[in-house]
Amino acid sequence: MKNGRGTVALVVAKAPVPGRVKTRLCPPLSPEEAAAVAEAALADTCDAVSRCSADRLVVALDGVPGPWLPPGFEVVAQRGDGLDQRLAAAWDDAGGAGVQVGMDTPQLQTSDLETALSLLDDHDAVLGPADDGGWWAIALRRPDPACFTGVPMSTAGTGRAQHDRLVQLGLSVASLRALRDVDDAADLAAVAVEHPRLRVSAAAARFLGTLTS
Repeated sequence: MKNGRGTVALVVAKAPVPGRVKTRLCPPLSPEEAAAVAEAALADTCDAVSRCSADRLVVALDGVPGPWLPPGFEVVAQRGDGLDQRLAAAWDDAGGAGVQVGMDTPQLQTSDLETALSLLDDHDAVLGPADDGGWWAIALRRPDPACFTGVPMSTAGTGRAQHDRLVQLGLSVASLRALRDVDDAADLAAVAVEHPRLRVSAAAARFLGTLTS
């Protein structure tokens, strides 16, 4: 939105605790290595978000903040049972129009967030599709719990279902570029090759490299 007035950049994340994050990386990674990948991904994500023009930076967190969180972010606890309820609550707690991302696309760029905010000048919503059929970013001009409640999450059809829900609510929807979620070892390796300067790429080199040594 113009000049970032009254906007929020929201990250919805889990604290990188072994056994609770990036479990699809195990095997080949150990739970501790997977948690280190998650921490690196969170640091990369928050670093990109911290440079955008939104007025407020918010992390809706399941867990306790750690050194991956840069200064300037407000932290709110996640609430709700399913992911759809947690997203609705996170937007309610964030309290404003803006853009939201998760912790699965550390390769996102600050420019992606700026594009999303700019598109809200002429659209009610913006959706960033993920290659696996989900979505990696959503921007809303007027957040409403109905945007999320009841939308099936974490499936190959989540992106389409989310888009359909926004349209059913009468919202005009723009799209961002598609990104690849870092869910398994193949995803991690691919993102690391394409974006070698990221923290998550250094973690990939450290842990995936040992598998072929």
